[in-house]
Amino acid sequence: MADNFTKEVRSNIMRAVKSKGNKSTEKKLIDLFKEKKLKGWRRNFPIFGKPDFVFPKRKVAVFADGCFWHGHNCRNLSPKSNAEYWKTKIARNQKRDKEVNKCLKEKGWSVFRIFECKLKRSILPKDLLRKLSINSA
Repeated sequence: MADNFTKEVRSNIMRAVKSKGNKSTEKKLIDLFKEKKLKGWRRNFPIFGKPDFVFPKRKVAVFADGCFWHGHNCRNLSPKSNAEYWKTKIARNQKRDKEVNKCLKEKGWSVFRIFECKLKRSILPKDLLRKLSINSA
């Protein structure tokens, strides 16, 4: 399907779109926290990297990462159009993720990144459950 806009106009339109959060993955994570009876989590906690959820008393930061945006190869997605742009964008996201992880760990935080494909299958990392003193069985 041909685009109705020029490349420059489309670029300006896309640049103006602002993220409103990954609502479906965050909602699924909230449901899993409730199912596992995990308490003490906070959202919008003022900490570097803007984790989706924070357990401040345990110093645990949890990110709900989209598979495409953070370069997870679960479905081996690679865009056909503007491939170089997306490759660069995803690489930049991965670099930022590593920097955020390193910074938080240096400050004594445990960092968990959960990809959306795992959340769709209702899987929480066992090491996260252990860190929060929950039986992972």
